[in-house]
Amino acid sequence: MKSICGHRPLLAMLALLVAWVQPESAVAQSAAIAPVRGEVTEAGKATPLPGALLRWLFDGAEAEGPTTTTVTDAAGRFTLPRPARAASRLVVQALGYQADTLAVPATGAPYLRVALRAGQELGEVTVTARAPAYSAITPANVQVISARDLTKSACCNLAESFETNASVEVTTSDAVSGAKQIQLLGLDGSYSLLTVDNQPALRGLAAPYRLGYLAGPWIENIEIIKGTGSVVNGYEAISGQVNVKLKEPEKTDQLLFNIYGNDLGKFDVNLNASARINPKWSTVLLLHTDHLGNRVDRNGDKFLDLPLATQFNAFNKWKYISGTGFVSEVGLGALRETRQGGQINFRNTGDADAYLQHYGTTQATTRYTGYAKTSYTWPTRPFQSLGLLLSGTDHAFTSAYSPAYSLAPTTGPRTYDGNQRTGLGTLLFQSVLGNTSHVYRAGLSFLYDDYREVFRDGHRYPTETDADVYAREHRNRLELVPGAFAEYTYQNSRNLTVVAGLRTDRHNLYGWQVTPRLNLKYDAAKNTVLRLAAGRGFRVANPIADNAAMLASARQFLISDNLRPERAWNIGGSATQYFTVLGRQATFVADYYHTEFDNQVVADMYTSARYINIQNLGPGGRSFARSLQGELQLEPLKGLQVKGAYKYLDVRTTYDGVLLAKPLTPTHRAFVNLDYASAFDKWRGDFTVQWFGQRPLAHITSTHAHGSGQEYTPELGPRYGLLNAQITRAFKRLEVYAGVENLTNYRQPNPIEGADNPLGPNFDAAMVWGPVYGRLTYAGLRYRIE
Repeated sequence: MKSICGHRPLLAMLALLVAWVQPESAVAQSAAIAPVRGEVTEAGKATPLPGALLRWLFDGAEAEGPTTTTVTDAAGRFTLPRPARAASRLVVQALGYQADTLAVPATGAPYLRVALRAGQELGEVTVTARAPAYSAITPANVQVISARDLTKSACCNLAESFETNASVEVTTSDAVSGAKQIQLLGLDGSYSLLTVDNQPALRGLAAPYRLGYLAGPWIENIEIIKGTGSVVNGYEAISGQVNVKLKEPEKTDQLLFNIYGNDLGKFDVNLNASARINPKWSTVLLLHTDHLGNRVDRNGDKFLDLPLATQFNAFNKWKYISGTGFVSEVGLGALRETRQGGQINFRNTGDADAYLQHYGTTQATTRYTGYAKTSYTWPTRPFQSLGLLLSGTDHAFTSAYSPAYSLAPTTGPRTYDGNQRTGLGTLLFQSVLGNTSHVYRAGLSFLYDDYREVFRDGHRYPTETDADVYAREHRNRLELVPGAFAEYTYQNSRNLTVVAGLRTDRHNLYGWQVTPRLNLKYDAAKNTVLRLAAGRGFRVANPIADNAAMLASARQFLISDNLRPERAWNIGGSATQYFTVLGRQATFVADYYHTEFDNQVVADMYTSARYINIQNLGPGGRSFARSLQGELQLEPLKGLQVKGAYKYLDVRTTYDGVLLAKPLTPTHRAFVNLDYASAFDKWRGDFTVQWFGQRPLAHITSTHAHGSGQEYTPELGPRYGLLNAQITRAFKRLEVYAGVENLTNYRQPNPIEGADNPLGPNFDAAMVWGPVYGRLTYAGLRYRIE
């Protein structure tokens, strides 16, 4: 690409152009199309610089086709479209000032404030800055956890990537398996769509342990989208979307090696290796393994605090960028994981008697994934593109648990095995209507989901025939869902963006499903952004996988035969205010969302204490979730970032005719994070405080009388706080870090009810509301070659 600086006539001509609103490539499937905005001032004086030139700096070979540029107006402000080709750096130039080159996030750019220093030479200077976590551009309420944020804590996997985030809660499912689940807007993770590179992933039967299937060092950033989001990504998002962007082959480090170990005896090893084979081809190989072989029982209940576990995980991406509009990407992944939990003395001998001598659980998972994404962007019409996205998954697992207490004869351990084969194809076209203020996307999709589940409770009942037993134990389901969708985006390039979408799907089991969604963003003032979101979501529940934590208890599963799909409306909005404190950028965000279910598959642990009744929401019943959150981010001192947040949750469901709070969901939560970085990031320190309010419990030994018309008040878990800290020392290519989680060593006194008699009627490891193993210390190192 020839330098614009060397062609002054061309520079003068380009300075008169107003940038187009450039849609993203069809491969990206992001929630909205929006330009990068900001302002350019003179350093030290904050004087606006009109006429400053901004242009994208492309990586790799010299760019072909037109270069997207713009100039600042009389107030020093600019609006610059994103180019059709990949670009992550922005060059800012003004006559008589030193040029700056800024790194711009690849997804949802922030509002950029650039200060140019006076000088005679138009030299190029690289500027590194922390982008605001909340985007000022996207119509949806999007919060970005950057790669730098992910290094603030251990982040061995996705479950630990939200430690310094207030929007998402991560909870322990049960005190035996160690599985983690997320909550968004007060709802379980199954109601939020998890995507990897904007492709639906880790859904269905993978849900119980999915947060452990993505290694932290693999992740470039995480987008948290509150509300139902875009129809392009499907119909399943009800509370929101969590999009995990993996390392890009052409942009990531050539080598990243990370090793981690903690005082429980667990270690993680990660290796990322990338290669730019030529200007068009690039690849990245992501490898991960972790292992815990140490039997730890810190609370003395004779149960492992964490299961013995071993995982091997690999993922390989190949990317092709033609330079003439074609972009293609292929990825392949494989995972193998084994777990063993339960009592200290349990040994998996392969014999069913082992599960009767001591309480134990075993799980084994094998998973294969693959995808192909291809897009074409018209060189002369960079706002127009066509994309084809294909993906497939084979997820298989086996699991066994010591049998739950029953008066029926015991035939062996309680087992739950499953296999899910998924294929998804999407054809997506996007272009404009007249001009780039009116952008539309339309497409077709097809979902193939084949579920095979076998659940044996370890008992045989006298009245059952062989046919009855087979029908009770086998749950097979084949979903074939063709669909079509369209989304229209209006943007007046000043202060209003509207995204309206509609999709319709023909489900072979449940008929036509219509999913409308709307996102609106209004810039009420220069630094004030208001958003509104409304939409509908639909999903088919997996009653056992969605409640897999209850398998680690004496509760019997009672599953209704006529479960209907879950449907819900979500409406809410947010207000974002950007301002300065002591001359440094600060952000305040307040949001409120209400989710109302038309139908929900309710897991009732209140009505019958020793049973989990899984059934449709009853006639006249309600199920809703209300979420109110306020968050402040500021930099009171140079290098010190402060985040503080408060969240209020009101999540209630009708159980046996009575509206009660959902078990294990805290009503109040507070969060404070301090992040300090010295000059050149040589030293970094992070300190996080999380406070959790009371939450309702449904103990297996409780007497639940609410169904008889008596007033019932669930028992509440206590309030408590958690303190985490980490320090990092950076060298040229090496980073060494050490940290502590749960600094005060706070623990739930009895995470396992009936631990002294795990084969008896009162055993329950699923009512976990607090930390199980107490304080955790860890250390690790990262070595990278950029």
